Amino acid sequence: MPTADTGSVPQASPAPLIPRKDMAVIWVLLIAAFVAILNETTMGMAIPHLIDDLGIDALAAQWVTSAFMLTMAVVIPTTGFLLRRFTTRQMFLGAMTLFSAGTLLAILASGFPMLLVARVVQASGTAILMPLLMTTIMNLVPPAARGRMMGRVSIVISLAPAIGPTLSGFLLDHFNWRSIFVVVLPIALVALVIGWRRLTNVGETTHAPIDILSVILSAFGFGGLVFGLSQIGSIAESGGSTTPLFVSLAVGVVALALFLARQVVLQREDDALLDLRIFRSRDFSLSMVQMFLLSLAFFGTLTVVPLYLQKALGLPSAEAGLIVLPGALAMGLLGPVIGRIYDSHGTRVLLVPGAILAASMLWVFSTVTVNTPIWLIVIAQTLLSIGLALSFTPLFTAALASLTPKFYSYGSAVIGTVQQVAGAAGIAVMMAVFTAIVAASGGTEVPTAVASGSRVAFLIGAVIASITVVGAFFIRKPVDDSAEAPAHAGH
Repeated sequence: MPTADTGSVPQASPAPLIPRKDMAVIWVLLIAAFVAILNETTMGMAIPHLIDDLGIDALAAQWVTSAFMLTMAVVIPTTGFLLRRFTTRQMFLGAMTLFSAGTLLAILASGFPMLLVARVVQASGTAILMPLLMTTIMNLVPPAARGRMMGRVSIVISLAPAIGPTLSGFLLDHFNWRSIFVVVLPIALVALVIGWRRLTNVGETTHAPIDILSVILSAFGFGGLVFGLSQIGSIAESGGSTTPLFVSLAVGVVALALFLARQVVLQREDDALLDLRIFRSRDFSLSMVQMFLLSLAFFGTLTVVPLYLQKALGLPSAEAGLIVLPGALAMGLLGPVIGRIYDSHGTRVLLVPGAILAASMLWVFSTVTVNTPIWLIVIAQTLLSIGLALSFTPLFTAALASLTPKFYSYGSAVIGTVQQVAGAAGIAVMMAVFTAIVAASGGTEVPTAVASGSRVAFLIGAVIASITVVGAFFIRKPVDDSAEAPAHAGH
């Protein structure tokens, strides 16, 4: 099934032109994905306002983001099947309708329960968009131009989180929390209308019935794992019973094992919800391990950095946000350049320096104190982001390119699932360690205690990232077979 593994490609033919109608499809999906990710990253800043306006405690308010993440973890594994069962147009219109309906519901929310439902509906649409975007690119874009196009995806992935907190901070300073959704809704509706008018179908569909038992097992498996991991930090911070944590993780592990076993049976008839034959591809499997480790280190670190900046260095939240902005902008803007390098020279020229740079900067972070100069943090954060940019674009592209078109949708679903689970695990582990050390050293009001907790959390990230330096040497770019291009180039 997977294409041959032949190592990095020293030369590639010039990137062919992509038909205008195919580019229109990709641009519609890019805009929709940007809006969805922008929305996903705006709510963190709003939590203090939700506590005051809705009369809830911090634990309840956190569910505005936790419910979103849980829904993503449950829905994304099903998208591999859904993208084969339904047309591109049906999936896009369904995703954007769900997202827009959830956004409108949030604007009209009369209380916390209604807002929580709105976030779940939003997340259901968001979960479909990124796998749909990546699968469509793999079907429409010829092999020699895929890196360049995936570089544009990295702009969406990087710039939306960079702009999100800044935008929400401005809106919350001048209006209430509903204004975040008021700004997002018109953009979502415009994307929906454009998609309705311009979007054409890509690839072939199958009429296999959806396996309800697989959906249930997937929900309990991935949902149980993500929920259990999300509880670790709050238990470390406020104490309480660990029973829900262990029960959730146990349910998640058992359900996931049953889910995987059922997929092995169903894939014999091409009826699997998530076809596991994609892991027969050496490059896909190695890329997923690499992506899991990078996401584990990156998302955990990303959570601790703002706490260190505000509690250890005493910076206001606005300044703390500006410190991480250059890295996010660099990560996004370098995407197309990195994509072109991938198309011309393959994976190793990007992955090896990327892994070394990311790991090195995390080792720098593991030395921070209350006296660390801000300029050093800005440089380290920016170089860390560049290292991750050098890694993620070739990983996405090489992983999916190692599969045949029939399996692109399943590969995209696995990529999204790996990021969700790894992100939840990274945040859980680093926040638990951070919280335990800070509490033992005097609490968050003591800057040296926060610095101590941050150092250990960053050290964990550095150790994990160092493993990826070895893995970077083993991931290869599949050969660009010019004879294969028409089969990939769209319909």
